[in-house]
Amino acid sequence: MQTTKMTTYQATHFLWDVEGSVATITMNRPERKNPLTFESYAELRDLFRQLVYAEDIDVVIFRGAGGNFCSGGDVHEIIGPLTKMSMKELMAFTRMTGDLVKAMRACRQPVISAVEGVCAGAGAIIAMSSDLRYASSDAKVSFLFNRVGLAGCDMGACAILPRIIGQGRASELLYTGRSLKSEEGERWGFFNLVSDSPYEDALNMAKRIAEGPTFANGITKTQLQQEWNMSVDQAIESEAQAQAICMQTEDFERAYKAFVNKQTPVFEGD
Repeated sequence: MQTTKMTTYQATHFLWDVEGSVATITMNRPERKNPLTFESYAELRDLFRQLVYAEDIDVVIFRGAGGNFCSGGDVHEIIGPLTKMSMKELMAFTRMTGDLVKAMRACRQPVISAVEGVCAGAGAIIAMSSDLRYASSDAKVSFLFNRVGLAGCDMGACAILPRIIGQGRASELLYTGRSLKSEEGERWGFFNLVSDSPYEDALNMAKRIAEGPTFANGITKTQLQQEWNMSVDQAIESEAQAQAICMQTEDFERAYKAFVNKQTPVFEGD
């Protein structure tokens, strides 16, 4: 079986730190509010594709350096060149950016975003595509594609955002490109929590998830993703099969024995 050790991964276009089985990606261009480039898009996509085969990472956190999350695609290194590309080149680019979202959703590891300050464009998409989102009080999320003459349907926004905050609210953000502030984002369900320390909140949740039955957590993420396209009857059958698989794990037996002995189970992900 093919497996990958990601604790030793050497990132080129962002920072990669691992504590236990929790990895943190830090977008690290603070002088420009951490914009993405063609190269960082591609590296992030490839990283998440590798995580599918990683046994040593159980949760991934996204954050930005310098008090901002991510300002989206770099105006000079991405937006400018895009105006001069052919349709074939543009399709290659938009498919690559979409592949990052696909890879984030396809890996077994829950992804958590710790959002501070500016979170715009592709940065908003990364936060949206995460499983959980924690924010600072100054966080502002902007799906600003409309404001630069583009459609709001970027990198899956028209499919994913309505499932998080509802069709009407998503429509407003995608038609106007206005900023969603932290309190409103928490009220709408985009943010799980707003506090003075979103990264600490994200790290605490990541550690809690990593201490749980990680194989089963991966199944949960898969079902959350796949059941979007299922009928209720199909979803119930799919969950029956998924749960039967989890009932064959050692973690399930550990939990039973711990309960019988009035102890707290220690999960090992097998």
